Amino acid sequence: MFEQISSAMLWIDQGLAVAAELAWGTPLVLLILGGGIYFLGLSRLLPFRYLGHSIGLLRGKFDNHSDPGDISHFQALSSALAGTIGMGNIAGVAVAIFVGGPGAIFWMWMTAIVGIATKFYTCSLAVMYRGYDSQGHLQGGPMYVITEGLGPRFKPLATFFCAAGMIGCLPMVQVNQLVQTIREVVFIDQGWLDPANSMMFNFSAGTVLAGIVALVIFGGLHRIAAVPGRLVPTMAVLYIGAALFVIVTNLDQVPGILWLIITDAFTGTAVAGGAIGAVISTGVRRGVFSNEAGVGTEAMAHGAAKTQEPIREGLVAMVGPIIDTLFICTCTAIIILLSGVWQSGDANGVTMTARAFQEMIPHVGLVILVTCIFFFGISTIFSYSYYGAKCLGFLIGAERQHYYNYLIVVMTVVAAMMSIDAMVNLIDLAFACMAIPTMISALLLSRRVMAAARVYFDKLDAG
Repeated sequence: MFEQISSAMLWIDQGLAVAAELAWGTPLVLLILGGGIYFLGLSRLLPFRYLGHSIGLLRGKFDNHSDPGDISHFQALSSALAGTIGMGNIAGVAVAIFVGGPGAIFWMWMTAIVGIATKFYTCSLAVMYRGYDSQGHLQGGPMYVITEGLGPRFKPLATFFCAAGMIGCLPMVQVNQLVQTIREVVFIDQGWLDPANSMMFNFSAGTVLAGIVALVIFGGLHRIAAVPGRLVPTMAVLYIGAALFVIVTNLDQVPGILWLIITDAFTGTAVAGGAIGAVISTGVRRGVFSNEAGVGTEAMAHGAAKTQEPIREGLVAMVGPIIDTLFICTCTAIIILLSGVWQSGDANGVTMTARAFQEMIPHVGLVILVTCIFFFGISTIFSYSYYGAKCLGFLIGAERQHYYNYLIVVMTVVAAMMSIDAMVNLIDLAFACMAIPTMISALLLSRRVMAAARVYFDKLDAG
């Protein structure tokens, strides 16, 4: 039975690869990077001057529990980061280097820099144009931005976003890479598992994970928000601490690594075979997967924040790409490039990162990484279940959105049994489809955000 499944999956892999490659062509890359550059120019970097205010918001300095919404600024950012910090930073960086070479990391940086501005706009809009679902509950996200901000005639665009979002929010990459980590760097490396029995192991591990996920996601938003609020900061500190240890102990080599990233970004001489366009496309795809700027998932988390000031949530959301891509992804990339494992050609995804941690932090590095991967992966699944349920609720009614949780549980088992290439291509395709309506609506409504921002900053400056 497992051989027939493997044969079918091979056909699926090939079809998804072609579709993802077409979706992430030049037009979409220009929409995401060009849109972000437009946001930077329109804002004249005004929001960047208030990053200190963003930290104050995260500390709860301006919280008002009577404001509309469900969760605090800190919980909103934690939920958004739970969807980005994790496999995007650990497996995504490795995939970027494997496919596009070190230069792909440079284009991840560029995506993050413009993504800071993009998140300011998309997440401000998520609060500015909240709408009520079929149960009369206040909701935020690109689908409500489109219908409330652009009007009913744009509803097909909102429907398209939600249809893509139901696929993009499935925990495919997270589950797949979590199972791969446990299988390859724990069970196989320790001699506890014969590689020939990998498919049966994948099924069993996926079933166990599905049970864990079910315990949390059926508890609702408050439980989903509470788990990342506790897990994400702790695991981020542990992961960053380990990464900084490697960087500090190899500080003399770090400038050379950074120079390699920059030069390879424009030569494309590494894995991408000399095609600079392929390096850029790979970096943008992995950057978007890492920080989700312009995709719309982060807007759904920030749209649930307790606030009456849309600009406040935009300022909080800006912190995401800084933490996620510019800092954590860079740390991961430096460790992989320092270790040299990226040149062996026999490891991809999370396995490459695991080999790098083993090489650079003997004995304890693998334990730290596996621990972080487990908790990062689990918290991401919890956040994504909330996003996907909101998409389904918009399409068929909030009273039926809980059906998405059953799909999450089933697909947890399916994802454990599929290949990393299939998972990455499937989510890339869905993210591309989600980014189109999110970026179009943000561009069309961007001037309204800046009008509100000027009023808010004037009031803030006036005390």
